[in-house]
Amino acid sequence: MTASLSHTDIAERLRAPLVRDLGTSGAIESLRRLSGGANMESWSFDCDGQGFVLRRAPSEAFMQGRSYSHDVEARLIRAARAAGVRAPEVVAELQPEDGLGTGFVMRRVEAEVNPATILAAPAPSLLADLARELAGIHRVPLDAVDGVPRSDAATMLAQLQLQFEEFGADRPILALALHWLHAHLPEPCEPTLVHGDFRMGNVMADGEGLAAVLDWELSHIGDPHEDLAFGCMTVWRFGHIDKPAYGLGQFEEYFAAYEAASGRSVDRQRFHYWLVLRTLWWALGCIRMGTRWRSGADRSLERVVIGRRTAENELDLLTLLEDEAPEVERELQLPPAAPDKASPQGEPSAAEIVTAVAEWLEAEIKPRMSGHDKFQTVVALNALGMVRRELARPAVVEDHALAQDLLSGKATLATPGLLAHLRRTVLDKLSNDVPKYAALKRAQARWPGAMCPTQALLGQMGKALH
Repeated sequence: MTASLSHTDIAERLRAPLVRDLGTSGAIESLRRLSGGANMESWSFDCDGQGFVLRRAPSEAFMQGRSYSHDVEARLIRAARAAGVRAPEVVAELQPEDGLGTGFVMRRVEAEVNPATILAAPAPSLLADLARELAGIHRVPLDAVDGVPRSDAATMLAQLQLQFEEFGADRPILALALHWLHAHLPEPCEPTLVHGDFRMGNVMADGEGLAAVLDWELSHIGDPHEDLAFGCMTVWRFGHIDKPAYGLGQFEEYFAAYEAASGRSVDRQRFHYWLVLRTLWWALGCIRMGTRWRSGADRSLERVVIGRRTAENELDLLTLLEDEAPEVERELQLPPAAPDKASPQGEPSAAEIVTAVAEWLEAEIKPRMSGHDKFQTVVALNALGMVRRELARPAVVEDHALAQDLLSGKATLATPGLLAHLRRTVLDKLSNDVPKYAALKRAQARWPGAMCPTQALLGQMGKALH
């Protein structure tokens, strides 16, 4: 009932919680939908000369599978802020009679949230600020966050195993990661509050450094190393892959800052374990996005496109685990990439029609768009690019028999030729799905025989010209 509301509807229905909880006039100005947000809607607006952000679930289906409700999330954010963490200030909570679904209103923080902008010219203190903030989150008293669930590596791994089987159990690299995680499961440690989604994209910064920590919906009580590792996943470095700590610096600099702020030691092996586990978690999370779209729970364009980002994480998982392969396997030439289909003749092919639609969107529609509509247009262009490349050169990564052999340990990275095969399949899939992924170019440069002849020739030409 509240899933699809117009700007006017939202503005009208926002009056009640603002008057009730904050004592404002309820007169809404400059209401606009913020771009991004994989699970929740965010709306920025002004009221009585003050800036606010509404965070809401667009339908009850969006809350399915969540560990706790928005009222628990609001209480958690308040507890973190009371403990000195740079969490937003929650000022109003939605009630059923408001007709807006579930959610809450926060004071707007005036700072940058776009990772590309932040990483282009970060404040010198930002990496240390992030480490300090994590230390503060991990000190929040657990009795202040009642209703937040507990989780540990063993629990999460069991859940990921079930998801892998639910999704067909046919992705070999995911099976490889699952087997490794089972074999290296760490002992439980003293639990703390864990933010659960602490990364670029969920923090705000300005010229002075860290300004705010956003998106607390995945918070739980668990291993603090999970938080330390999550933001260092390659996918969250937004192209700055040579700076593994958030795209800002090196691990040891980051660890030293956290240890100084927290008084805790960082266990490097436990950190690496969580880096692998959360990369697998996001790989399966991307697949789940696609299943939600397919089921009809969420038919948004963004959801189905995110469902095709699993190959990013498969590449990262292989990079994290390939050092366990014998040197002879790591140095083995990759098999050649599948050739492109022959150039079409006669009537326009499906790929050409997709290209024509993409060119029209780029030239005629995108320039007219702004805000969330422009973001959605970019998502549509990305989707059409995926389809066009797949039509030109299909890539198959599903292999149930091989996945089962890797899951059981019957096949390993010591199996002759297996690493080269996995490298080739993930490169081909990722080249179709997200060809601009920075780690793809690094892998193509590092892995023997990774470039197809055309790519190698273009690379040599580029060097000669520069």
